[in-house]
Amino acid sequence: MHVPLHASGKPYGPRDLLNTRYVTSAVISPGGDWIAYTLRVPRKANEKPGGAYYELYLASPMTGDIRPFITGKVAIGSVQWKPDGSAVSFTTRREGSNGSQVWLIPVDGGEARQVTRAETSVLSYRWHPSGKKIAYVSIPPKSKHQQALEKKGYGFIFYEENIRPRNLYIVNLENDVQAGKPKALVEGMAVWSLEFSPDGKYIAAAISPKNLIDHSYMFKKVYLVNVATGEKKRLTDNPGKLGNYSFNPDGTYLAYAAALTRDDNQVSQVFVIPTAGGAAKNLTIPDFIGHVNWVGWKDNATVVYRAGEGVQTTLSLVPRTGGERKVILHSKDNGIIFDPPTFTSGLKHVAFTGQTPYSPRELYAWSPDGEPKRLTDSNPWLAERELGKQSVIRYKSRDGWEIEGLLLHPVGYREGESYPLIVIVHGGPESHYSNGWNTYYATPGQVLAGKGYVVFYPNYRASTGYGVKYAAVGFGDPAGREFDDIADGIDYLVKKGIADKRRIGLGGGSYGGYASAWFATYYTRYVRAVCMFVGVSDLISKRSTTDIPYENLYVHAKKRLEDDWELALERSPIYYARQSKTATLIYGGAADTRVHPSQSMELYRRLKMNNHPAVRLVQYPDEGHGNRRQPGRIDVLYRQLDWYDWYVRDLKPLDGPMPPLDISDKYGIGLSD
Repeated sequence: MHVPLHASGKPYGPRDLLNTRYVTSAVISPGGDWIAYTLRVPRKANEKPGGAYYELYLASPMTGDIRPFITGKVAIGSVQWKPDGSAVSFTTRREGSNGSQVWLIPVDGGEARQVTRAETSVLSYRWHPSGKKIAYVSIPPKSKHQQALEKKGYGFIFYEENIRPRNLYIVNLENDVQAGKPKALVEGMAVWSLEFSPDGKYIAAAISPKNLIDHSYMFKKVYLVNVATGEKKRLTDNPGKLGNYSFNPDGTYLAYAAALTRDDNQVSQVFVIPTAGGAAKNLTIPDFIGHVNWVGWKDNATVVYRAGEGVQTTLSLVPRTGGERKVILHSKDNGIIFDPPTFTSGLKHVAFTGQTPYSPRELYAWSPDGEPKRLTDSNPWLAERELGKQSVIRYKSRDGWEIEGLLLHPVGYREGESYPLIVIVHGGPESHYSNGWNTYYATPGQVLAGKGYVVFYPNYRASTGYGVKYAAVGFGDPAGREFDDIADGIDYLVKKGIADKRRIGLGGGSYGGYASAWFATYYTRYVRAVCMFVGVSDLISKRSTTDIPYENLYVHAKKRLEDDWELALERSPIYYARQSKTATLIYGGAADTRVHPSQSMELYRRLKMNNHPAVRLVQYPDEGHGNRRQPGRIDVLYRQLDWYDWYVRDLKPLDGPMPPLDISDKYGIGLSD
């Protein structure tokens, strides 16, 4: 693995981060001749506000040839191959279409043609094995009566009522274009994903009762839907979260990834179930120290699955009947943290996106008898940058558990010297850091390393990747042992002489934002500055304003709020606001439904009312749980860097001036008088 540590290089800076491109999806053709992939291209600072562009390319795994297919100011999604391999389909919005529709472009090139003409956007779709039909999910349009009321100013919000469902439709095609009206197969419920059986007679669909994000988290079950009649029967009885699922080649079994129990905080196991009905069998070994997060089939008798195991990823085979697994690809052997693969029959040819500590996501081809081959170089200029070295660290928690994390050394690191430390805490907490590229607009690790910071990414207890027992430590114990693990990691790095005890900062988003607020208040003695992004400050109000209340209850809180008032209060950062001695930057989307903006406002107000001299609240209009458009991403990046430099690196006094409020000179948007 190339580690670009050459001293002559220029450090990776904020402008580099904002210009970095990523390969975001890869789908191999049925014959293995081509891989269709999408490339994320950031929108420029001075362009109209919006999300990144997503371009479509084809790559040959045999020759390495790259063919641009649809490029420029486009947003290509949901790439699939027509079953005969003659064309590539995708979803996009174009003028004159009803939102996002399915389009098709021949593999030999030419103009794309619109395939579906749904009344509203196509949310997901699959080709019928014959190539003569497409099934898709979309939300029915508002009635003319509703539209008339809205036009007259009576379009009121009836919270979690009059919710439109996610219906499943199927449509016939003639010459690859929709012919006639679509037929509704499932109505009045919420269909989240779908897969055709190999013979095309059934659709396996993940369905929940209502079109609510909470239902998609906790209440999805797999149903078999008869394509001819629309009759549906429930196949799985998974008690908690549901991941992906796949038919075996003859359609007699379905493999699926799911949580072990209802209180398992994330998908973690691989199951198989007969499609004719019967009991599901768990193929995951007992006490598996990892989390299964994707499943597929090599052949009728063999399941293939991807798992996170600590900071590594693995791809394994296991017999459908159970038994020992065989690991066929391990990131520790090649340094590539790979995403779920796509492959041809029998796992002969494989494609996936992958990343390393020194390279963002790129496209790879692989066959089980060889090594992964990288096909793209989306950021050739990156070879000229000097990056910080990333390594895996392990330390003991105060109660004797081994905790793992990643340490990113500053550029120019010298053994025996202490450096300012920034801790970047992941969200969830049902997530974890893998030993790959962990530098993004809200978590700018390599940018911080280039500025002389050491960066610590802890996989604290409650993280995934270490088994369900490890993940369950945070169940009913918010901000308990999980955040103690972070404090213990800071102590470890200080004792090792790597971190300067006087100059420590911490930041994160969502649950990482909760950790930021906790360290700004309860654990204020540990950190001089925090950056809290879309974070939690009050567990009582958070549980009543989030859009995932049942997920919060079943996999995190353990008890209903009515039975948990005291703990909820004592684990709320606002409860300790008066003791804060930490410079606190709070920021997030003004339209966040996951962690309501009031969480940011509450912490800000409590700190201000206790005469805190170094607190700032920034909110981004029309942004949700994370910023999608480039203005908010640019501001988040530069504003947190300024905050850390001011209070952590330069040790500016908390009772002095705060960093400049107007940082528009850094945006690169060409402002003029």
